[in-house]
Amino acid sequence: MTDAETSTHSTAPAADATIGAPLSDVRILDLSRLVAGNITTHVLADLGADVVKIEPLPHGDDLRNWRCQGVSTWWKVYSRNKRSVALDLRNPAGMQALRRLVPTAQVLVENFRPGTLERMGLGPDALHALNPSLVVLRLSGWGQTGPYAHKPGFGSLVEAMCGFAAMTGFPDRPPLLPPIALADNMAGLYGAVAVMNALRHAERGGGGQVIDLSLFDPIHALLGPLALEYRLTGTTVPRRGSRSPTHAPRNVYETSDGRFVALSAGMERTVQRLFEAIGRPDMVGDQRFASHAARIENIDALDEAIGSFIRTRTLEDNLAFFDRMDVTAGPVCDAADLEDHPYITERGIIAEQADDELGVIPVPAPPLRFAGTPATIRFAAPRLGQHTRELLGATGYSDAQLDELVSRGAVRCDTVPPTDGDGDGDGDRDREGDRDGAAPVAHRRDDGGAER
Repeated sequence: MTDAETSTHSTAPAADATIGAPLSDVRILDLSRLVAGNITTHVLADLGADVVKIEPLPHGDDLRNWRCQGVSTWWKVYSRNKRSVALDLRNPAGMQALRRLVPTAQVLVENFRPGTLERMGLGPDALHALNPSLVVLRLSGWGQTGPYAHKPGFGSLVEAMCGFAAMTGFPDRPPLLPPIALADNMAGLYGAVAVMNALRHAERGGGGQVIDLSLFDPIHALLGPLALEYRLTGTTVPRRGSRSPTHAPRNVYETSDGRFVALSAGMERTVQRLFEAIGRPDMVGDQRFASHAARIENIDALDEAIGSFIRTRTLEDNLAFFDRMDVTAGPVCDAADLEDHPYITERGIIAEQADDELGVIPVPAPPLRFAGTPATIRFAAPRLGQHTRELLGATGYSDAQLDELVSRGAVRCDTVPPTDGDGDGDGDRDREGDRDGAAPVAHRRDDGGAER
């Protein structure tokens, strides 16, 4: 199986369905590192965009270093359908190579700390001089303006400051940060929407523009009426564990076999069905449980009534019972439960993606299901610099010129299959120098934007 051959479960889109891909005529230069920018371009790449990762030498995108068992799992998932050009942007020849690519693209994504792009000589004015219709997405922790613009931004800091952590967890324990890159993912999804809107504006003759997207704004927006409710009540939302501040019941309940059932009843008729199902019709007329507000006020008694029913039955028995009773309940699953779950397999939610290191790997299939223009997995995540020669050659560089740039450490051209799980094709030798003869280059991080 080659890297262009990707199979999916029964309903996932075919891998060769590229004709008519919505964004097949869009090229994106992705200078971002770690999560948020990669999520934006991951979504757009699945929709057919030609995403060109501009990776810094010597080690490439830092996302390559997020590993499990030595394998760059995050890179393999979020950098599929992307091509890699490896440049030293502190080398004038590397910067010149990037400038040659800018006119070939419709979009540029970056997550440097605000001001860094300008110091590199590639601020929005310079980019638009090279390409007036270019859409520039600027991701950062705190935005391009405001008192925090100069600060480095990490998703964890944003999740803490926006109000999310303060309301997450249990009341007798510290606030909880999410175990996933939540702020980065939210910003990445907003970034994809923003790019497509800006492209539509450019298509109508409006020209290119700059999009200022912080990690903070999207996750704060996710919290919805938090500010309004504070203005109305003067109180903040307390930590409630798995309980909801808006409706009850909503919790996870342990079963007799040590598993857990998640149960949520957001409508009154569902609550009534639940009370009758568990043999407690008396609760229907009990004023303590007559409304969401009343049930939240008496939440311990409510959870005990439900929990005492669930804990006497196995997970399987509970799920079958609640299904018959038309009560909204489901299992708490982990990755092992989901691997062969019929919902996952029949919907094609996990795709089997070709990988030239591991053979075939399970990855999330594109979640957007278009009837006429399906999102697809066309090829695996690239090796570091895998497409440098091809893409720079298309801008006018000869092979001899590229060989010279490689020898000077300005670019990397790699066609060697990977051996160490980070997708760069050089084992651990990239610590000592480039395979193609480049001397090691000191790399100072200065992204300060969309990262954990």
